[in-house]
This record gives sequence, C-alpha cells and structure tokens, in this order.
Amino acid sequence: MDPPCYPTESVALQGRNEGYPGPSAGPSGVQYTSVNMAPEAPEAPKDHVIWSIFNLVHCNPCCLGLAALIFSIKARDRKVAGDMNGARHYGSTARCLNIWARALVSISLLILIIIIIVTASKMSEMITSFNKNPRFNVNYNDIYRG
Repeated sequence: MDPPCYPTESVALQGRNEGYPGPSAGPSGVQYTSVNMAPEAPEAPKDHVIWSIFNLVHCNPCCLGLAALIFSIKARDRKVAGDMNGARHYGSTARCLNIWARALVSISLLILIIIIIVTASKMSEMITSFNKNPRFNVNYNDIYRG
C-alpha cells in the first residue's frame, strides 16, 4: 500500500498498549508503524518587491531603487512563468541593487550628519572668538552720543 515514490521507514513505538483498545503489540511487545512523508518542495525564490519599492520611494541614489524594482518585477514574472532559475537570478540582482542603494544612502546620511556637526562647532568657535576680540566690541552708546 506504499506509493512507489516515497520510501517508508519503520519506527518502533515505545511503551505498552495497556488499557487502550486496538491491536495488541504481539509477543515482543513492540509495535511498528510506517509514516509516509512527502519530500519538501524547494523554496520559491524571493523577488524583494516591497524592499525595492521602499528604496525607490525613500532612498534612490543613482536610480538604484528603480533598477531594483525593475529586476524585482522581472523576478516575479519569471516565478509566475515557472522559470525558477531565472527568478533566482533576477531576485539576486534586485537584492544586490537594494543593498547598494541602502548602503549609499546610509553613508551619505552619515557624512551629512558629520558635516552639520563640524560646521556647527566651527560656527560656535567663530562666534566665541568674535565676542572675545576687543576690536569688534563696539559700544554703540558712544557712537550715538555724538
């Protein structure tokens, strides 16, 4: 009664069959049961469409978000057509483009924050030195008294 494509394995059930209705365990006290398990289906390739849309809208340096979205849609089309190798290839390319887009935006944002902090500290130093220099301290009351 076993299908020819699925191998069966005999597994010994431990314990006794006391008090339960059903077939007895036999003279050796061990009952065997075979379980047919279907092989796992290969995982469908990922197309990263949501990630590509996010990169297109929020972080799109050098149009990498748009390119990632195009490759994601190609991967989804290949998956629907049944070409899993093509879908894996396009999905992998979309993933790489998304990673590069995210990395470029993160690095640019970090550089921008550093520039703002350095500029603010330099401005603070300039204002402090300007206020300490007696040449620039003008008493406006002396000017208007005339």
